[in-house]
Amino acid sequence: MSTHAINAIIDSMAAITIRQLDEKVKARLKIRAAHHGRSMEEEAREILRSALSPSTNQRENLADAIRRRFAPFGGVELELPVRDAPRTPPDFSE
Repeated sequence: MSTHAINAIIDSMAAITIRQLDEKVKARLKIRAAHHGRSMEEEAREILRSALSPSTNQRENLADAIRRRFAPFGGVELELPVRDAPRTPPDFSE
C-alpha cells in the first residue's frame, strides 16, 4: 500500500476530542442538532464545515445586503429639501 493511500485512509478516519467543553455550549449544541435532525457529532461537523468554508471569509457589501433584505417591501421616494448656497468662508487675513 502506498504512503498516499495510507494518508488518505488516516485522513478519512480523522477524529477530534474536545475537552473541557462548557455545559451550556454542549446543551446548545444538543438543541441545535435536534432542531436540524442531526446527531451532536454531525452538527459539530457541519458547524466546522460552515465556519471553515472559503465562502464565509468573503464579506458581503452591507448596502447590497440591506437592499436585498428590504426590496420585497418596495421603495420609498423622498423629496429632497432644497439646499442653501454655501456660505462665504470667513476671512482671517489682516
